[in-house]
Amino acid sequence: MSAMTDQQKDEQHSRPEGLDDATVEAVGGVSEALEWVERARGHLYSFHQLMGRADLLLGEACDKLRAAGHDSVAQRLEEEVVGRNVLYGRWTFQIVEDFDDSYWSVFRDHERRVRDELQQGRRHVFESEMKERRRTQGRPGHEHRP
Repeated sequence: MSAMTDQQKDEQHSRPEGLDDATVEAVGGVSEALEWVERARGHLYSFHQLMGRADLLLGEACDKLRAAGHDSVAQRLEEEVVGRNVLYGRWTFQIVEDFDDSYWSVFRDHERRVRDELQQGRRHVFESEMKERRRTQGRPGHEHRP
């Protein structure tokens, strides 16, 4: 495979023939919104892991309280807090699954459909054009493509 020159277009990221600026910008906005949802999903998974770890640590602390002679305190925490739902009827894994099934996967499908309908499925056309406007041609670290 030969290296691509600065003058050669990257078909995967180039603007399809006849596509106007407003559409490229709008499709880029849909993709950017999905990127923010991806970040939110990552935070949701962090919340899931943080809460799970906190529950395990609290269980260990209850064991230590009991070992230190504080059975009633340990029992109260175990009965009221350890293993408690974080939302009504839900542990965090259920929140993550509901989010993935009812929002994240739906949005991903719609973002892909928008790109398929309006940009022949091409991704990051807006960003690719921004890169071309902002890079310094011929400078190390400003190559057109890998």
